[in-house]
Amino acid sequence: MGDLQEEIKRMFRVRRTVLEMLRDRGYLVLDNEDDLGMPYQTFYNNFRESNFQDQALEIIKWKRSDVNAKVHVFFPQDQKVGVKLVREVCERLELESIHHGIIVLLNSLTPSAKDAVSIMSSQYRLELFAQNELLVNITQHVLVPKHEVLTDDQKRALLEMYKLKESQLPRIQTRDPVARYYGMTVGQVVKVTRPSETAGRYVTYRLVV
Repeated sequence: MGDLQEEIKRMFRVRRTVLEMLRDRGYLVLDNEDDLGMPYQTFYNNFRESNFQDQALEIIKWKRSDVNAKVHVFFPQDQKVGVKLVREVCERLELESIHHGIIVLLNSLTPSAKDAVSIMSSQYRLELFAQNELLVNITQHVLVPKHEVLTDDQKRALLEMYKLKESQLPRIQTRDPVARYYGMTVGQVVKVTRPSETAGRYVTYRLVV
Protein backbone atom coordinates (compact mmCIF):
# COMPACT_ATOMS: atom_id res chain seq x y z
CA MET A 1 0.00 0.00 0.00
CA GLY A 2 2.88 2.32 0.85
CA ASP A 3 4.40 2.01 -2.64
CA LEU A 4 1.02 2.69 -4.24
CA GLN A 5 0.55 5.82 -2.15
CA GLU A 6 3.97 7.07 -3.21
CA GLU A 7 3.14 6.43 -6.89
CA ILE A 8 -0.12 8.37 -6.52
CA LYS A 9 1.67 11.28 -4.83
CA ARG A 10 4.26 11.22 -7.60
CA MET A 11 1.57 11.40 -10.29
CA PHE A 12 -0.12 14.26 -8.42
CA ARG A 13 3.14 16.26 -8.49
CA VAL A 14 3.82 15.44 -12.15
CA ARG A 15 0.31 16.38 -13.26
CA ARG A 16 0.44 19.65 -11.33
CA THR A 17 3.75 20.58 -12.99
CA VAL A 18 2.20 19.84 -16.39
CA LEU A 19 -0.68 22.23 -15.58
CA GLU A 20 1.83 24.91 -14.53
CA MET A 21 3.73 24.34 -17.77
CA LEU A 22 0.57 24.72 -19.86
CA ARG A 23 -0.39 27.88 -17.97
CA ASP A 24 3.06 29.35 -18.60
CA ARG A 25 2.69 28.55 -22.31
CA GLY A 26 -0.51 30.58 -22.48
CA TYR A 27 -3.10 27.84 -22.15
CA LEU A 28 -6.27 28.41 -20.14
CA VAL A 29 -5.54 26.82 -16.76
CA LEU A 30 -7.60 27.84 -13.77
CA ASP A 31 -6.38 28.24 -10.19
CA ASN A 32 -9.46 26.62 -8.65
CA GLU A 33 -9.75 23.22 -6.96
CA ASP A 34 -10.85 21.56 -10.20
CA ASP A 35 -7.62 22.51 -11.96
CA LEU A 36 -4.22 23.83 -10.87
CA GLY A 37 -5.34 24.52 -7.31
CA MET A 38 -6.53 20.95 -6.74
CA PRO A 39 -5.36 19.66 -3.32
CA TYR A 40 -3.88 16.17 -3.10
CA GLN A 41 -6.91 14.73 -1.30
CA THR A 42 -9.25 16.02 -4.03
CA PHE A 43 -6.95 14.53 -6.67
CA TYR A 44 -7.01 11.21 -4.81
CA ASN A 45 -10.80 11.21 -4.48
CA ASN A 46 -11.40 12.28 -8.10
CA PHE A 47 -9.23 9.61 -9.68
CA ARG A 48 -9.59 6.77 -7.16
CA GLU A 49 -12.64 5.29 -8.91
CA SER A 50 -10.72 5.05 -12.19
CA ASN A 51 -7.80 3.46 -10.31
CA PHE A 52 -5.62 6.32 -11.58
CA GLN A 53 -5.72 5.00 -15.14
CA ASP A 54 -3.94 6.99 -17.82
CA GLN A 55 -7.06 8.10 -19.71
CA ALA A 56 -8.64 9.52 -16.54
CA LEU A 57 -5.50 11.60 -15.92
CA GLU A 58 -5.38 13.11 -19.42
CA ILE A 59 -5.58 16.87 -19.92
CA ILE A 60 -6.96 18.89 -22.83
CA LYS A 61 -6.45 22.66 -22.80
CA TRP A 62 -6.72 25.50 -25.30
CA LYS A 63 -4.85 28.77 -25.71
CA ARG A 64 -6.29 31.86 -24.04
CA SER A 65 -5.77 33.74 -27.29
CA ASP A 66 -7.13 31.03 -29.60
CA VAL A 67 -9.65 28.37 -28.54
CA ASN A 68 -8.81 26.40 -31.69
CA ALA A 69 -5.18 25.96 -30.56
CA LYS A 70 -5.50 22.90 -28.33
CA VAL A 71 -3.10 20.48 -26.69
CA HIS A 72 -3.81 16.98 -25.36
CA VAL A 73 -1.57 15.56 -22.63
CA PHE A 74 -1.29 11.78 -22.28
CA PHE A 75 0.00 9.84 -19.26
CA PRO A 76 0.67 6.25 -20.42
CA GLN A 77 1.49 3.90 -17.56
CA ASP A 78 3.46 1.41 -19.68
CA GLN A 79 7.03 0.84 -18.56
CA LYS A 80 8.09 1.30 -22.19
CA VAL A 81 5.97 3.03 -24.81
CA GLY A 82 5.94 1.28 -28.18
CA VAL A 83 4.72 2.02 -31.69
CA LYS A 84 1.17 0.85 -30.87
CA LEU A 85 0.68 3.56 -28.26
CA VAL A 86 2.16 6.28 -30.49
CA ARG A 87 -0.33 5.30 -33.19
CA GLU A 88 -3.18 5.34 -30.66
CA VAL A 89 -2.17 8.84 -29.54
CA CYS A 90 -2.16 10.07 -33.13
CA GLU A 91 -5.55 8.47 -33.78
CA ARG A 92 -6.96 10.22 -30.72
CA LEU A 93 -5.54 13.54 -31.88
CA GLU A 94 -7.02 13.06 -35.35
CA LEU A 95 -10.48 12.29 -33.93
CA GLU A 96 -10.29 15.40 -31.72
CA SER A 97 -8.91 17.61 -34.54
CA ILE A 98 -5.93 18.40 -32.31
CA HIS A 99 -2.43 18.54 -33.80
CA HIS A 100 -0.38 18.99 -30.63
CA GLY A 101 0.16 16.21 -28.12
CA ILE A 102 2.39 15.83 -25.06
CA ILE A 103 3.25 12.33 -23.85
CA VAL A 104 4.46 12.04 -20.25
CA LEU A 105 6.42 8.80 -20.06
CA LEU A 106 6.85 6.57 -17.06
CA ASN A 107 10.25 5.58 -18.40
CA SER A 108 11.12 5.68 -22.08
CA LEU A 109 10.16 5.02 -25.69
CA THR A 110 11.27 1.98 -27.61
CA PRO A 111 13.59 2.77 -30.55
CA SER A 112 10.81 1.93 -33.02
CA ALA A 113 8.43 4.27 -31.16
CA LYS A 114 10.97 7.09 -31.46
CA ASP A 115 11.04 6.46 -35.20
CA ALA A 116 7.25 6.58 -35.28
CA VAL A 117 7.22 9.94 -33.48
CA SER A 118 9.70 11.29 -36.03
CA ILE A 119 7.62 9.99 -38.95
CA MET A 120 4.42 11.53 -37.55
CA SER A 121 6.07 14.92 -36.95
CA SER A 122 4.86 16.14 -40.35
CA GLN A 123 1.24 15.78 -39.15
CA TYR A 124 1.42 16.15 -35.39
CA ARG A 125 3.60 17.96 -32.94
CA LEU A 126 4.43 15.36 -30.30
CA GLU A 127 6.46 16.38 -27.25
CA LEU A 128 7.97 13.78 -24.93
CA PHE A 129 8.72 14.21 -21.24
CA ALA A 130 9.79 11.68 -18.63
CA GLN A 131 7.92 11.82 -15.32
CA ASN A 132 11.23 12.49 -13.55
CA GLU A 133 11.59 15.73 -15.53
CA LEU A 134 8.26 16.99 -14.21
CA LEU A 135 8.46 16.17 -10.51
CA VAL A 136 9.44 19.81 -9.93
CA ASN A 137 8.93 22.97 -11.95
CA ILE A 138 12.46 23.91 -13.05
CA THR A 139 11.45 27.49 -13.86
CA GLN A 140 10.71 28.10 -10.18
CA HIS A 141 14.31 27.33 -9.19
CA VAL A 142 16.14 30.37 -7.83
CA LEU A 143 18.99 29.92 -10.33
CA VAL A 144 16.75 29.89 -13.41
CA PRO A 145 16.19 33.40 -14.83
CA LYS A 146 12.88 34.56 -16.23
CA HIS A 147 12.23 33.46 -19.83
CA GLU A 148 9.59 35.03 -22.09
CA VAL A 149 8.98 33.83 -25.63
CA LEU A 150 8.47 36.78 -28.01
CA THR A 151 5.60 36.92 -30.48
CA ASP A 152 6.47 37.20 -34.18
CA ASP A 153 5.71 40.93 -34.05
CA GLN A 154 7.91 41.41 -30.96
CA LYS A 155 10.73 39.49 -32.61
CA ARG A 156 10.49 41.61 -35.76
CA ALA A 157 10.45 44.84 -33.72
CA LEU A 158 13.50 43.70 -31.73
CA LEU A 159 15.54 42.94 -34.85
CA GLU A 160 14.54 46.24 -36.46
CA MET A 161 15.32 48.25 -33.32
CA TYR A 162 18.86 46.90 -33.02
CA LYS A 163 19.35 46.44 -36.78
CA LEU A 164 20.23 42.79 -36.28
CA LYS A 165 19.86 39.61 -38.26
CA GLU A 166 18.46 36.78 -36.15
CA SER A 167 21.66 34.79 -36.78
CA GLN A 168 23.54 37.44 -34.77
CA LEU A 169 21.62 36.64 -31.58
CA PRO A 170 22.99 34.26 -28.95
CA ARG A 171 21.39 30.84 -29.18
CA ILE A 172 19.41 28.42 -27.07
CA GLN A 173 18.89 24.79 -28.11
CA THR A 174 15.40 23.30 -28.38
CA ARG A 175 16.64 20.49 -26.12
CA ASP A 176 17.50 22.94 -23.33
CA PRO A 177 15.30 22.05 -20.31
CA VAL A 178 13.80 25.54 -20.09
CA ALA A 179 13.19 25.64 -23.85
CA ARG A 180 11.39 22.30 -23.59
CA TYR A 181 9.32 23.51 -20.64
CA TYR A 182 8.03 26.46 -22.67
CA GLY A 183 7.66 24.39 -25.85
CA MET A 184 9.99 26.66 -27.80
CA THR A 185 10.39 25.96 -31.50
CA VAL A 186 13.18 26.71 -33.96
CA GLY A 187 13.23 30.34 -35.06
CA GLN A 188 11.57 31.79 -31.99
CA VAL A 189 13.31 34.40 -29.85
CA VAL A 190 13.22 34.30 -26.07
CA LYS A 191 13.82 37.21 -23.70
CA VAL A 192 15.95 36.25 -20.69
CA THR A 193 15.90 38.54 -17.66
CA ARG A 194 18.50 38.06 -14.94
CA PRO A 195 18.97 40.03 -11.71
CA SER A 196 21.97 42.38 -11.74
CA GLU A 197 23.71 43.91 -8.72
CA THR A 198 24.52 47.08 -10.67
CA ALA A 199 21.59 47.57 -13.05
CA GLY A 200 18.81 45.84 -11.14
CA ARG A 201 18.21 43.48 -14.04
CA TYR A 202 20.08 42.34 -17.13
CA VAL A 203 18.16 41.43 -20.30
CA THR A 204 19.42 39.29 -23.18
CA TYR A 205 17.68 37.70 -26.17
CA ARG A 206 18.32 34.25 -27.58
CA LEU A 207 17.38 32.59 -30.83
CA VAL A 208 15.94 29.09 -30.56
CA VAL A 209 17.84 26.64 -32.76
